[in-house]
Amino acid sequence: MKITSTSCICPVLVCLCFVQRCYGTAHHSSVKVTRNQTKHIEGETEVHHRPKRGWVWNQFFVLEEHMGPDPQYVGKLHSNSDKGDGSVKYILTGEGAGTIFIIDDTTGDIHSTKSLDREQKTHYVLHAQAIDRRTNKPLEPESEFIIKVQDINDNAPKFTDGPYIVTVPEMSDMGTSVLQVTATDADDPTYGNSARVVYSILQGQPYFSVDPKTGVIRTALHNMDREAREHYSVVIQAKDMAGQVGGLSGSTTVNITLTDVNDNPPRFPQKHYQLYVPESAQVGSAVGKIKANDADTGSNADMTYSIINGDGIGIFTISTDKETREGILFLKKPLNYEKKKSYTLNIEGANTHLDFRFSHLGPFKDATMLKIIVGDVNEPPLFSMPSYIMEVYENAKVGTVVGTVLAQDPDSANSLVRYFIDYNDEDDRFFNIDANTGSIKTTKVLDREETPWYNITVAASENDNPGLLSHVTVGIKILDVNDNPPELAREYDIVVCENSKPGQVIHTISATDKDDFANGPRFNFFLDEHLSINPNFTLRDNEAAAPSPSGFVHARETGACGPAMPKRSCPRLV
Repeated sequence: MKITSTSCICPVLVCLCFVQRCYGTAHHSSVKVTRNQTKHIEGETEVHHRPKRGWVWNQFFVLEEHMGPDPQYVGKLHSNSDKGDGSVKYILTGEGAGTIFIIDDTTGDIHSTKSLDREQKTHYVLHAQAIDRRTNKPLEPESEFIIKVQDINDNAPKFTDGPYIVTVPEMSDMGTSVLQVTATDADDPTYGNSARVVYSILQGQPYFSVDPKTGVIRTALHNMDREAREHYSVVIQAKDMAGQVGGLSGSTTVNITLTDVNDNPPRFPQKHYQLYVPESAQVGSAVGKIKANDADTGSNADMTYSIINGDGIGIFTISTDKETREGILFLKKPLNYEKKKSYTLNIEGANTHLDFRFSHLGPFKDATMLKIIVGDVNEPPLFSMPSYIMEVYENAKVGTVVGTVLAQDPDSANSLVRYFIDYNDEDDRFFNIDANTGSIKTTKVLDREETPWYNITVAASENDNPGLLSHVTVGIKILDVNDNPPELAREYDIVVCENSKPGQVIHTISATDKDDFANGPRFNFFLDEHLSINPNFTLRDNEAAAPSPSGFVHARETGACGPAMPKRSCPRLV
């Protein structure tokens, strides 16, 4: 590339042949510059103070995905020092030199030997040099240039995040945004329309639409009802080349579910219900269930039940099972078939979470009538009293009637009743009962002082159903008669001093009686007239002392100390 100083032409000229930006077309381009200038890709001109040398470069292009039988022509290096005699040798180094890109070192022609993929590597940086074959000295300093891989539309748009799962509330306004989908295209976005994507909807109309530029999916109908249809499968297509014919496309599925809002009031399937409850049902027990249906789900279907009126409002109560959304009916007071055979309740079911946007669809509650039939149950006999108290005198003759119990069949059948005393095997049986009349009689002579009170259990059963029993407690009080004489409270052994004065009280004696107080004290004390009387002592009632029965022993005159009343001469007390 070296020229003489007297030459009038540019000292160096490099001609670059490159592929034009249309598929499969190439042409040669030569660039002429004045001395001391280098032309760049951007078209800028930069002045270098090199009086003898100058390289001129344009960018090379190579078409990607070239599948021809021959190597793809890329361009040509040429120097004005090259006279065509083969004295100039062109050398290519850098990325892909010798493997991907080869150069004819004589002509400077560059070829690509492999199919290139712009999406893997967009450009290659290489270095060119021209040397003298004879001397191997460079005719120019090594210079850098770029081979850019030219894009073709070989990549379809892809939805990297699909398929999508998304929700939108039912009854949403038309045009409500649901989701924005984005497709990516690996082609060059700066060249042509290879990466210019347009969106369209393939499946899901007329319910949804998609913005062709942004990929925003929106509702396309008013008042989409979840209860009519809940799930939608929408297929969105992205097509490059701005949607033109021949463009590549990709698609994705968007699964859209309508979420629930409270737009449905509860409804009882029937306006009248009937429930059977036996009269034997226990107070506080659950006796039945009732349920209103709500087409909504979750909290939008929650409801509470209440009894709003009816003649059974004080007999029954209702609560809400939050899990099953059922109304549970409980018995508040006992039932009696013989007194009332049926009840009527008006029951209301109402939503607990209201959405006032849909109040025009209300009211969000419903009512129904429940008739309760009280079932007759064969109940055990019912005694006329919860317990009985009876009285009988002690020493009464065996067979004396103590009293009578009465039980009746509470059922409408009014069966005959039989009675018996429920004794344990080890009990002494002092009483029996007439099985037909319920009359209780003594079977032994009773002693109040031994047992003043008896508690027995009387059972009653129906003749037609002897296994159905009821029981009642009967308390029998034994009344006292005066059948026990007074007795000295203890054995007395009295000592008196010899110097006791006449009239001096030397001891007090007392008596007890096993009989009741009414048949016991007061007692009269006196000395037994049938026994010899000691003149030294006297006995008188202590009438001033009451109510304790006692007597004073007085000494008539002074005598020697000794027993005042020997045991054999103790006074008889009555």
